[in-house]
Amino acid sequence: MKKKIAVILCGSGFKDGSEIHESVFALNAISENGAEYECFAQDAPQADVINCLSGKPMSESRNQKTEAARIARGAIRSMSDLKAADFDALVLPGGFGAAKNLCTYAFEGASASVKPEIARVLTEFSVQKKPIGAICIAPMVLALHFKGKNLALTLGDESPELTAQLTTLGHRHHPCSVTEICVDEGHRVVSTPAYMHENPKIHEVGIGISKLVKRVIAGF
Repeated sequence: MKKKIAVILCGSGFKDGSEIHESVFALNAISENGAEYECFAQDAPQADVINCLSGKPMSESRNQKTEAARIARGAIRSMSDLKAADFDALVLPGGFGAAKNLCTYAFEGASASVKPEIARVLTEFSVQKKPIGAICIAPMVLALHFKGKNLALTLGDESPELTAQLTTLGHRHHPCSVTEICVDEGHRVVSTPAYMHENPKIHEVGIGISKLVKRVIAGF
């Protein structure tokens, strides 16, 4: 029987939603490794809307699920439908939306909180000892939710600011290149930097995400 992987999206676009390259690489790797995926998103407004060309805020509102449907080709369900019992693992692509829509890290730093629906899902997967893969900035969502649990996570190169924040939250930061993954076997968590590195080659981002997906599917 094929393994089923849940993927959480939060819009479409690296400035205010899910990073498109990371999301597509993750979906492709899941399919390529013989598993199936379903995409989920909160049926709620994005924290903001950013013009990805100019980098400036736009005076409009967009729904996370509606925008994420662009990546999922319309095949997306509400977060309320996501139950860990129905899946073998969970993957969270990055993008600034992960820090804005899945939690409030983009606005509140280490004192941020995780959105209730996201917190519920993370708890379910953890309690059922099912693997969680976090890409780019998404490991910070795990760091906030599992505060004090001493997770091993990567957010890319060694960064004094990020290291200090993860330490404050009770975790360990492991520097990784864009093609590497950080594996926490005890907590069944895998992370990879992707676009946390500055100007990585797109194929290198794909390599790191492919490794993450393979490990998540293999389980612990």
